[in-house]
Amino acid sequence: MKKLIALLLALVMVFALAACTGGNTNPTDPTQAPTQAPTNGNDPTDAPTDPTQAPTEGGEDNTEGVMTHAEYMAAAIDDAVVVEFYVQATQSWWNDQIVVYGQDKDGGYLAYNMACSQEDAAKLVPGTKIRVTGYKAEWKGLVEIDAGATFEFVEAEPWIAEPQDLTALLGTDELINHQNKLGAFKGLTVEAIEYKNGEPGDDIYLTLGLGGASYSFCVEVYLTNTSSDVYTTVGTLNVGDVVDVEGFVYWYDGVNPHITSIALAGETKPEGVMTHAEYIAAAIDDAVVVEFYVQATQSWWADQIVVYGQDRDGGYLAYNMACSQEDAAKLVPGTKIRVTGYKAEWKGLVEIDAGATFEFVEAEPWIAEPQDLTALLGTDELINHQNKLGAFKGLTVEAIEYKNGEPGDDIYVTLGYNGASYSFCVERYLTGPESVVYTTVGTLNVGDVVDVEGFVYWYDGVNPHITSIVMFEPECGC
Repeated sequence: MKKLIALLLALVMVFALAACTGGNTNPTDPTQAPTQAPTNGNDPTDAPTDPTQAPTEGGEDNTEGVMTHAEYMAAAIDDAVVVEFYVQATQSWWNDQIVVYGQDKDGGYLAYNMACSQEDAAKLVPGTKIRVTGYKAEWKGLVEIDAGATFEFVEAEPWIAEPQDLTALLGTDELINHQNKLGAFKGLTVEAIEYKNGEPGDDIYLTLGLGGASYSFCVEVYLTNTSSDVYTTVGTLNVGDVVDVEGFVYWYDGVNPHITSIALAGETKPEGVMTHAEYIAAAIDDAVVVEFYVQATQSWWADQIVVYGQDRDGGYLAYNMACSQEDAAKLVPGTKIRVTGYKAEWKGLVEIDAGATFEFVEAEPWIAEPQDLTALLGTDELINHQNKLGAFKGLTVEAIEYKNGEPGDDIYVTLGYNGASYSFCVERYLTGPESVVYTTVGTLNVGDVVDVEGFVYWYDGVNPHITSIVMFEPECGC
């Protein structure tokens, strides 16, 4: 009798499954799309029971008939699946199809070439919740929802995942369980950078090393286009750089994360040496010990020198540091030094005060790339980049004034941006009258538009010390 009841229950479950799949007689056939068309959120009967209820941190509170992430992962390849997740990113829409990277609080999803109108593609912004109906597939180890899946919008509070630090899982069997999630990988060394077609314009393949092993990462051009920060940043990296990476845990015959963010890793300091954050947090007049890479120096005199320094976390200025003439000649850009002195502040500029001492530190030379800080002009955030090498683009020359009325001393340059004016300086002890930047300024006229690089000095407000200035050349629209 128990066997008969069990058989009847099994038949009921089969008929129920057939009803849920819209009468599809072969739900294991990945070429047969689900027959139920998406409602795109227009049918109120498809909305969750309580659309204002956000999922709990402990896991998703899924709508009836929708799989949990665990149920989705347990389903067989080619099984019909119905899942709900939050859009985290999309690849470029084309031909009424779109690739969606999704996540809920239990795991990640990838919907490959999902059916989507161009109008709906514009609505698939990060944080949007959708319900996807399709078939589970696998390709090169990647679990995905196969091409042709359909979707509808689900009313819910937006949610965007925080990247999970998965560094320790590189090289382990556990990492594949985090597939399609947004992950972070820290302290990896650049071993190779290769453009798909040999030059910028398509995907970039990165080989990154950790613990003696190498891993493949990818900047997917349809996810992060060629004008994105991540694409352009990769173009500035060198073999040997140590980087922190964020990206979706894609798979292609092994882990192959699609990078969404990449930056030079923070400095690891030896015992007794402050991190940049600890240096900034120290009180004025506190004793400090820091290490940084020389980026430039002002003219040596009377056994003293001014040094502009930087590590991968921030900038430093050592004012009138004790230095022999012999050692001054060795303070070339890229040289690493350890400085012992006292923290000081003058006119808003944080510096290491006069009389500090230093010693050379053996290390591979490192020179900072100028960071584009144009958008921070006029904001409170800019001061946090003090003493770093910055770039400011598309500024208009409003005034040029020589300190003593004629060439030979500092030049004060007033530059305008978005209706506000900012003071810049060509510091003669940093870039003397015969330097390219000094002579170039002498050729400029009021109204010229320029791109500027310089150290983010401060004097009652931002007052960058210019190291490079060129006439702005807009991209050709011809």
